[in-house]
Amino acid sequence: MTTISGRRIFGLALICSLLLSVGCWLGFRWWAALVEQTIAPSEPTSVLTVEAGQSLGSILQALAVDGSIRYPKLVGWWAKWADLDRGIQVGEYPIEPSTTVKQLLQMFNDGRVIRYKVTLPEGITLAQALDILHGTPQLERIIEDSKDPVVAAIVAPNESPEGWFLPETYHFVKGNTDADILRRAHELMDNALDRTWQQRASDLPLVNSYEALILASIVERETSVPAERPLIAGVFIRRLQKGMRLQTDPSVIYGLGVDFDGNLRHRHLRDKANRWNTYQISGLPPTPIALPGIQAIKAVVNPQQGDALYFVGKGDGYHSFAPTLEAHQSNVRRYQLQRRSDYRSTPAT
Repeated sequence: MTTISGRRIFGLALICSLLLSVGCWLGFRWWAALVEQTIAPSEPTSVLTVEAGQSLGSILQALAVDGSIRYPKLVGWWAKWADLDRGIQVGEYPIEPSTTVKQLLQMFNDGRVIRYKVTLPEGITLAQALDILHGTPQLERIIEDSKDPVVAAIVAPNESPEGWFLPETYHFVKGNTDADILRRAHELMDNALDRTWQQRASDLPLVNSYEALILASIVERETSVPAERPLIAGVFIRRLQKGMRLQTDPSVIYGLGVDFDGNLRHRHLRDKANRWNTYQISGLPPTPIALPGIQAIKAVVNPQQGDALYFVGKGDGYHSFAPTLEAHQSNVRRYQLQRRSDYRSTPAT
């Protein structure tokens, strides 16, 4: 009897063990299948936005309330077991009809958010850069204008922020602000300027890298032809070395600000109150006049050698260079005086 009873007990235990194993296996399979369920987006292609401070649990609960997933707590436990419950990045996540819960969790873990981009072109002013940022709907606006204390804090107190942001294409995610872009642009400009200044020519009439930034902004505004930047930089460097005034129209125009109506007149060139009037002041203007690119900075710290002291626009985007005032005036008559409506001669005496 004892033997038979023991066999029965052993058999029952074996059956229970098998049933338990099968149950656990089926439970695990069901649990694993749970995260293979496809999310039911409200549209063919939806966007899930994760806000700052949201936990995985709150995100899954919100999806369950919307009817997009089932059993959010079990999904959360699976994510914890699979080590996919940490490092959720703020931003927007694309959800296709075929996206599974497991894929979404992996997207959270990898930070595969939708990325946008905004381009700040070379030669624009800080005010124009802010207009571009404020016209980008995915960027949050926290800066009012170029005089906002937030901008000053990014650069340095009591220092003009003009020119201190590298023109470049910047990628960002939903939730980033205009200040975030400017911080990155300033860091890149600061590093690029310092690196380039260390590689400067030995005989430059520039005291520090900030003066190089100022002159680079002028070069950037004077030409849109990359090959001409070293040539124009060379003209300005030689004028500074000889004690000649720069006499550059873009600097005068910058100083006029909103008063500039598109026509630069002789009275503007005679205006001594304009601190950026390089027809009246000696040396460099007090601040940059635009956002220069790296190539303009490189052109200033390593200008092309030569004897040209003057240049004038030919009307096709290029310039004609001259070593003497007489040759320059000849170029002016050839290229500019016949088009008085858009007369522009830089530099000129």
